[in-house]
Amino acid sequence: MKKITLLVLSVLFSLFAYAQDTFPVRGLAIAAPEKENVDRFVKFINEELAPRNINTLILRVDYNFKYKTHPELAQENGLSQADVDKMVAACQKHNIAIIPQVNLLGHQSWHSTLGKLLEVYPEFDETPGIQLPENYEWPNEDDLYCKSYCPLHPGVHKVVFEVMDEIVAAFKADAFHAGMDEVFYIGHEDCPRCQGRDKAELFAGELTKIRNHLALKNRRLWIWGDRLIDGKTTGIGLWEASYNNTYRAIDMIPKDVMICDWHYERPDPTAVYFAMKGLDVATSPWRNTPVALQQKQMMLDLRANATPEMKEHFTGIMQTVWSGAGGFLDRFYTESEEDSDAKCFKALFGKK
Repeated sequence: MKKITLLVLSVLFSLFAYAQDTFPVRGLAIAAPEKENVDRFVKFINEELAPRNINTLILRVDYNFKYKTHPELAQENGLSQADVDKMVAACQKHNIAIIPQVNLLGHQSWHSTLGKLLEVYPEFDETPGIQLPENYEWPNEDDLYCKSYCPLHPGVHKVVFEVMDEIVAAFKADAFHAGMDEVFYIGHEDCPRCQGRDKAELFAGELTKIRNHLALKNRRLWIWGDRLIDGKTTGIGLWEASYNNTYRAIDMIPKDVMICDWHYERPDPTAVYFAMKGLDVATSPWRNTPVALQQKQMMLDLRANATPEMKEHFTGIMQTVWSGAGGFLDRFYTESEEDSDAKCFKALFGKK
């Protein structure tokens, strides 16, 4: 009888632990696969994501797609609609929501290379007078990390909204991720439209404009949350939070924006801050497995101990991957003790 009781208790404990781990969002954010890796990625969806109950997949597409509205922005070997359809079909089969991402506002360059938008439309550049160096280093005299487009340029939204609408339709998605992280150039003194304006108001205005456009077709906006955190007061710093006062935008934006709250070296408890502002939030680790597991436990504790009004805002985990999909798959299928995003993913979401 004692053995049976212990067995029952063990099963109940396992079921309880599983229930506690069933977040509304169990997600992976990764670059859309290169054309040659599409079939391999579809296999990964079917054989690895689905058995682990992953229910949300953010794909950073940017210009890795054969856009019809703006073919001048499409990468030469970008994904076709047929490639996209393969991934969509796999995700639909397993009830995984795909959320395509195109970086808006910030991240319009990388090191010494312009992104496609500013390459084709240089007039959208917030800081045209700042040239990309041949050999990029940080820190630098121009405070250049990544370029931004000017949110007040009269022509920019026609282009980016057509791109956004097309990619959301291509993926049959009901949400879109706009990035909007690490925006260092905003309201720049050299921009004739933005100079002297409140940076928080500029950021909130751009976010709201994107959100409102998506809402016309009942689509939801997702973003990274770093620009909405005060980096100086919290001590979190200028990368995972803001030093240029955009953080005040948190009180100026719609409450239905979904926040991916990324922290990679410490389990900073900023999910509470977003939830207390009435925003839904998912904690977003990367490749530091011990930190990621602390973030997961923190989210479990918050959901277990929050009021009903707050609990609904703590949605779960969105792990990030900052390499190409092919490189991640290589790491995923290679048994290695070295800490990596692939090892972190397995630790967070278990073995299939």
